[in-house]
Amino acid sequence: MLSIGALANIKHTLQREIFNEGDEKILSICTVTKALKKKKAAVYLCIVSTAAPQSMVKIHQIKQQNEGDFKKKRSWTLQDLKYVDGKNANLKTHEFDIYFEKVFKWYAINLHERQNFLTVLHKQAMKYVKSGGNNIEFRNIPASWIQDKSPVKTKPEDNFNEVPKSPDSSTDDETEDFHILTEKEISELNRLVEESEFAIKDAELFIDQLGKKLGELDGANIQSVLASEKKVFTLMDEIEKAVKQADSFEKRLDSYDEILSHVRETMEKIGGKNAMIETANNNNIKLMTELNKVISQFDLSSANQHCLSEPDLKTHNGRVAAIEAGKALQKAMNGNIDSSLYRLTAVQDQIKRFEKLRAKFSLAISRHLNNLFIHLGNDLGDQQQPQQIDLALGSHSSVHKELRGYTELMHWMKMMGNKAYDGLTEVYTSSLSKIYERDLRIFFAQARQKLSNRHDSSREDLDSSVKGKSSTKQLVVPYGTLGVPKDQWAHSVERTDRKKYDEILEKVLTELEPVALQEQLFCIAFFQLDAQTPEVDNSPKEIQEKQVKQINEGVRSMMMKLFSSLERELLTFIQCLEPLDSFYSLYVLVRLTQHVMSAQDTQSFLSMTFASALVHVKRNMDKFMMQQIKSIQECKVPKRSKCGILPYVENFEEFANSTEEIFQKSERRTDMDKHYITIVETIFESISIHGNEHSKTPIQVIKMENYHHMWKLLAQLRISVLDDLKEDAKIRYKDAQKQYVTKYFGRPLEKLNLFFEGVQQKVAQGVKETEISYQMAFSKQELRKVISQYPAREVKKGLENLYKKVEKHLCEEESLLQVVWHAMLEEFIAQYKFLEEKIQKCYAGAMINLEFTIDDILTFFSDIARSH
Repeated sequence: MLSIGALANIKHTLQREIFNEGDEKILSICTVTKALKKKKAAVYLCIVSTAAPQSMVKIHQIKQQNEGDFKKKRSWTLQDLKYVDGKNANLKTHEFDIYFEKVFKWYAINLHERQNFLTVLHKQAMKYVKSGGNNIEFRNIPASWIQDKSPVKTKPEDNFNEVPKSPDSSTDDETEDFHILTEKEISELNRLVEESEFAIKDAELFIDQLGKKLGELDGANIQSVLASEKKVFTLMDEIEKAVKQADSFEKRLDSYDEILSHVRETMEKIGGKNAMIETANNNNIKLMTELNKVISQFDLSSANQHCLSEPDLKTHNGRVAAIEAGKALQKAMNGNIDSSLYRLTAVQDQIKRFEKLRAKFSLAISRHLNNLFIHLGNDLGDQQQPQQIDLALGSHSSVHKELRGYTELMHWMKMMGNKAYDGLTEVYTSSLSKIYERDLRIFFAQARQKLSNRHDSSREDLDSSVKGKSSTKQLVVPYGTLGVPKDQWAHSVERTDRKKYDEILEKVLTELEPVALQEQLFCIAFFQLDAQTPEVDNSPKEIQEKQVKQINEGVRSMMMKLFSSLERELLTFIQCLEPLDSFYSLYVLVRLTQHVMSAQDTQSFLSMTFASALVHVKRNMDKFMMQQIKSIQECKVPKRSKCGILPYVENFEEFANSTEEIFQKSERRTDMDKHYITIVETIFESISIHGNEHSKTPIQVIKMENYHHMWKLLAQLRISVLDDLKEDAKIRYKDAQKQYVTKYFGRPLEKLNLFFEGVQQKVAQGVKETEISYQMAFSKQELRKVISQYPAREVKKGLENLYKKVEKHLCEEESLLQVVWHAMLEEFIAQYKFLEEKIQKCYAGAMINLEFTIDDILTFFSDIARSH
């Protein structure tokens, strides 16, 4: 611990050497060490203030170098201070924390220095950081320290830490020099004042009196000191004796300490040796445990070693022993031991022996399975498959049964020798693929033969049905082509034939599924294609899905090698249906979709193969529909006298019936619905276009008859997706009928209509309807002349001629003659009522009427219709 004088010297030195240059003054200093290193000193915390006009308080950490020089290690402004923690409100606590950018933990050497330092720090914080001073928190500090305006001085020697005065702190310094008088001092002062009442009137006399008394007191003190000199000398002798006794006692303590130091060193050495012995024992136990583990791990019986070197894979018992030996070797080589143990020579030698055994065992398994795969492939390939009456694809369960006993050996090969495993996989796929290629070729040849037999019998029935007819027209277009008349179609496909083709296709697809599935399941189990790495189980979902995808791809890749010709043979078979039935792509699409959708594993090889074939069939269907649309657009209008129903309108019924029979309750219904809409819209557009191409039949008739036919047909078919187009057909039909009636019925009473058109013009010019008869051109006499030109017999004659013209335009197939004739009747009655209304308004009371009535008109139309 530094003495008061030594600390004062240090303060003076620091002031002179460090702070005078910056015109700074030390307010307080505290000798500290770090809280965890209490034996190490020579660190000083200083509170320093700068001179006016910009006064600032800083805290410096000063460190004393080995040469005795002082150096600033850290500096902080008062604004950097966050909080101060006194650790304990107890006055005897040496520790305290100061938090700037981090917490600094200090241990004060002197309690009084700590008290003075913290008190001054609090006062300066309250003074200079007043605007935000409340943010600086002082924790666990006695309340008396931070409430008084000056540090409490418990001993005189603390006066060296008084805060130096500055120009702007005079009030605080004066307050610090003030001391409260005790009661004794107050009574003595009062007595002195009472004895010297004249002091109020004569201050100089009072001062002289005080000086005399002070001199008397000094003399008395000197006399007292001189009288006690002998006692002082005696006291000094006693003190000297005590010092000598203390030195003697200190020497004895030093000897004891030296003895104890040897004892301590000895005990420390003994404790260290015991710890080393315990550590050695623990290490020996751990080493023994690891060595036992290594020995047990790398222990492989001689029987297993012999079995690995010379395995018997032909017998059941030999295979069982080989499997057990392989598992033992795998366990030994994949043991969980510390990686550092692999540096042991014995471990390395044992691993080399294991590698040799693994290589021998892998080679023996590879040779045996390689020969077995080739033998099974050649043996089955040489067998002649007997002719089968029913269409069937044979399975190879016998091969699987033969190889199933080697499954665990194959798994061992995958785990211990990937190159050999890959080689065996290639040999198996190459050997078995030849068998499956042969089987598929024979199977699909039989399926094509069944199609051909059915087609030939159908052709014979067709030839016998048309025998004797003298038709020379060549069949040039496929059956069901919408834009071509039916007499130019190829022979029709009977419903029973189409059903038979579909049954043969279903049989083919059904026979393929169990064979492919059986082979796939065997390959997955035998070659362990679905094995996942253990770390994937705890991996994120994305990684697990990625590995599952890789497994599926591996399975499909192997199945594609085994059934490399399947997709080609299937597509060839499907293409054989095209010349037999132009609608083949439709029911093949439906049938393939059913098998793809019903598959339990949509990612399996067969499902993917069917899906690939499905894409080809869908393209053929789209191509077929585009050909239908093209045939509609390129349709040739019949050159007969009456156009009648256009070919694609007439053919649509048979087309729709065929497609509905195929797509009824099918998952691919939406595909057909899209084509329905496109085809019907094309038909509507083409009716308008082709109506202008016929030279004899008016376009209104062509549109009316064909739209009417489509309206009836769509209502009959009840295809929900065509409901809107059905209503559109009805509107188009009604519009065409109205146009035809307007154009060809016209106005049978033309002159009367012209007469009243003139009347309407006069009324529009301002002439009242009741005054029209006074106009010369529209007099009663003129009206009677016009009416006289339309006697009943002439009207009926004109209607008869009109009926013949309508009958000449309309075709008999659609039976619209009476419908159109009735529409003309309604039009005639409407015109008649209009003329009667005008006569009654403009010529009221003139007794002018037409020479026939509405009843006459009804009779005319009825008689004409019956007569024809």
